[in-house]
Amino acid sequence: MGHKIFISYKYADDDVYPIESDSNETTTVRNYVDELQKKLGDSNEINKGESDGEDLSQLNKDTIWNKLRNRIYDSTITMVLISKNMKEAFKLEKYQWIPREISYSLKETSRIDKNGNPITSKTNAMLAIIIPDYNNSYQYYTYTNDCCESHCRTLLNNTLFSILGNNMFNIKQPDTKDCENNSTIYYGDSSYIPSVKWDDFIDNMDEYIDKAYEIQDNIDNYNIYKEIE
Repeated sequence: MGHKIFISYKYADDDVYPIESDSNETTTVRNYVDELQKKLGDSNEINKGESDGEDLSQLNKDTIWNKLRNRIYDSTITMVLISKNMKEAFKLEKYQWIPREISYSLKETSRIDKNGNPITSKTNAMLAIIIPDYNNSYQYYTYTNDCCESHCRTLLNNTLFSILGNNMFNIKQPDTKDCENNSTIYYGDSSYIPSVKWDDFIDNMDEYIDKAYEIQDNIDNYNIYKEIE
């Protein structure tokens, strides 16, 4: 079954691992978007932030935003590609595209159809896919840690856009365990926006997409943060 997918990503971030190791061309996050397109196949309708051959930089910001909103409105799941340089450090989040795309994806938006009837979109299912950096490492955001005498996954959510981090570990009734090293382990589907490494996602795409829709079906179990700080 196909999905209507919007992909939010930092187009020009080139601190990513080359998909084709024998290529002399610089790899950017956009190359990973193209790889996703190939892996997901023609049965899925992918509304990317910027389509092949489309240069949005020549348009004014209002026109760009209208295009992006239309694509998000017509999607059912938003995939956010986490990359090392996705954030512009000295620019407020409200002026960066990824937080705005996440915010709009999480909102229920009403529009009037061609017959004059109001139609309200659902909050999108959400999934964050972590892209490896140039050294083929994920440690800029996630790494395996020893927690409660077992292995657990640590996420550096403070490195993310606030609206992205706030919608992780945001389940209303978390199943947790406190460890002796002042860390807390979360069990189950604790985040409305779950995250997965690129390598793991590519191996089991349907599993992670289906899980995102399952979480969407249980959205009332989560505190959803829809506004940009």
